[in-house]
Amino acid sequence: MQIGMIGLGRMGGNMTTRLIQHGHQVVAYDRSDDAVEQAAKDGATPAHSLQQLVQELKPPRGVWIMVPAGRPVDDTIHELCSLLSPGDTVIDGGNSKWTDSIQHAKDVEAKGLHWLDVGTSGGIWGLKVGYSMMIGGRPDTFKHWDPIFEALAPEGGYGLVGPAGSGHFVKMVHNGIEYGLMEAYAEGFEILKCSNDYPNLDLTQITGIWNHGSVVRSWLLELAEAAFQRNPTLEGIAPYVQESGEGRWTVEAAIDEKVPAPIIAESLFRRFASLQQESFSDKVLAALRNEFGGHAIKHESGEGT
Repeated sequence: MQIGMIGLGRMGGNMTTRLIQHGHQVVAYDRSDDAVEQAAKDGATPAHSLQQLVQELKPPRGVWIMVPAGRPVDDTIHELCSLLSPGDTVIDGGNSKWTDSIQHAKDVEAKGLHWLDVGTSGGIWGLKVGYSMMIGGRPDTFKHWDPIFEALAPEGGYGLVGPAGSGHFVKMVHNGIEYGLMEAYAEGFEILKCSNDYPNLDLTQITGIWNHGSVVRSWLLELAEAAFQRNPTLEGIAPYVQESGEGRWTVEAAIDEKVPAPIIAESLFRRFASLQQESFSDKVLAALRNEFGGHAIKHESGEGT
């Protein structure tokens, strides 16, 4: 099949390459000329504007968007609606909020276009092992583009999960679970590292053991093992964990539906804490302990009183 790819970052670029490796034709566009040139070297047809991308595609066209959620997606879809023809399909494979995708579906369908939202997981490993894809939209549109999904995913790694917006909703919850899993692993490894009775535990060895037959084995744990192999003490890595939106949206959805989700919520707040260079709330705690109990305060100079 032939498809257009908008956004050639870490995932969009690798997805372009994987599609080409599986015999599909890709017309590739990015605001970065260097990214477009690299895609062309990998076998894609280069496009230097959305208009050129649409012109290079044969009807009925399919355009896959891999740009940051929010305004970039809004603007891209708005421009595409003025360029595409009835019967063409817009696919958002990024991390858009599901409520935005519901509205986007209404907007493109009002123009006679088709819509699919694809929650995409796999990160930088997707090129090699494939992408897990949770797809929302109409069954006939999904069926038409099935060969594209089959090429991108490992066996059994994709499917239509519901109507418009559901793909991004399922992926959002997936990422919320990911937050909780990562936090649990992080806390466990810190307990091991800080043990006074066993100060020389080999975290690389332990992750290797856990990855063979234990109930906590997972791909995330395999990645932890790889990280410890490269850098056993994680020297030089700042304790700074960015929050990209999906965990926050998962917590918001839990609140809206009155579903208790304390682990996911706490893992989100832990990420917020990592972004603080210094915590004012911790200063308040120290001050209060000093006020009611006379407990020592450690000043920023390092001295205690």
